[in-house]
Amino acid sequence: MLSSFNLQPNSELGLCLAIILLSGFLLTRVTKLLKLPNVTAYILTGVLLGPFCFNVIPTEIINSLGFVTDVALGFIAFGVGRYFLFHELKRNGINILILTCCEALIAAVVIIFVMVVIFRQPLAFALLLGAIGSATAPASTIMTIRQYQAKGDFVNLILQVVALDDAVSILAFSVCAAIAEALVQHSAMNLMVFIEPVLTNGLAVAMGIGCGVIMHKMITEKRSDDNRLIIAVSMILIMSALCTALDVSPLLCCMAMGAAYLNLSKDIQLFDQVSSFTPPIMTIFFVVSGMNLNIPALRYVGLIGLGFFFFRIVGKLIGSWIGCTLIQAPAATRNNFGLALVPSAGVAIGLAALGQRILPGEYGTLLSTVILSTAILYEIIGPLCAKTSLILSGSIPKENLHPAHHKHSHQAAV
Repeated sequence: MLSSFNLQPNSELGLCLAIILLSGFLLTRVTKLLKLPNVTAYILTGVLLGPFCFNVIPTEIINSLGFVTDVALGFIAFGVGRYFLFHELKRNGINILILTCCEALIAAVVIIFVMVVIFRQPLAFALLLGAIGSATAPASTIMTIRQYQAKGDFVNLILQVVALDDAVSILAFSVCAAIAEALVQHSAMNLMVFIEPVLTNGLAVAMGIGCGVIMHKMITEKRSDDNRLIIAVSMILIMSALCTALDVSPLLCCMAMGAAYLNLSKDIQLFDQVSSFTPPIMTIFFVVSGMNLNIPALRYVGLIGLGFFFFRIVGKLIGSWIGCTLIQAPAATRNNFGLALVPSAGVAIGLAALGQRILPGEYGTLLSTVILSTAILYEIIGPLCAKTSLILSGSIPKENLHPAHHKHSHQAAV
């Protein structure tokens, strides 16, 4: 629609960003009346503005905003790093690892079983789909937590699990990708196919820790708040760009950076400053995700897509329940934890692009279409599920559920 006005490129991009932000804001006014999370409004805004609905934003602009995904994931991961204090991990790190492995890997096993046994799909396709399905998108859950200012042990456990979830998913994908590639090529397993992803992600973590050390040296007590924020944002952008160049997710790297900085400095205030800087970035990220939903392609996904959508949720619920049982979590946590892990977007979409290169033509396309289409659906229902889990677990104070409450919070993303 905007392309018909023959605007200068810079003017067009600026106007598109303004439309994205204002439209997202205006739709949250509607979703607040319905007591729906803001993330749902942003995704729906993207669908409405995108090429398959009102086509307000030109396709070339949507494509040019792809970098926002990596930047947003970098900020998300850095924020999650604040929950990885070493003394806390020593106290309950094993429990977090057990719970994360259960909820991620059991979901993957359920998807693989269903795809092979019920839908009669090739094992290579099922392995990759299962590994990708194990990933949880932390952005929706974290923004819902921020919006309603949820607190408590349940929330802390969620934040720690979604941070580790991507590490487990990336490693699971590396193993499944090696097996799938051997199956597709009818060749023996190559040990380097297993080792290379581990080394690459290990390098990303090492870079993040090193950058956290540098941040600690640069951000002294003499720095003004403005300069502290400038340094932090610069480091997050640098790490996100380097990870993109290495073709790895910025999540592990930026999470390691945040954790290293926190453990060296014990400076929580910086995380609050960065958090107050991110709402516009997060809004653009979710709106662009909504724009990328290929609505006509949904009819080609069919029963396989619906099966993946449903059984991934089942796998997350079962895996979370088993994991919580093993670590002897309270009943409120055991019964509601899986609902907070429904969203699936950023990491899953990145892994789908890698998986598409491994599978032959039609199955590679099917894999990408299933993940892209269901990711947006997960992001639409995910915040609702996360909000439900927070309410049922007693993590959201009753007064915070009132639509007018959030005007006092910088983290509400209003």
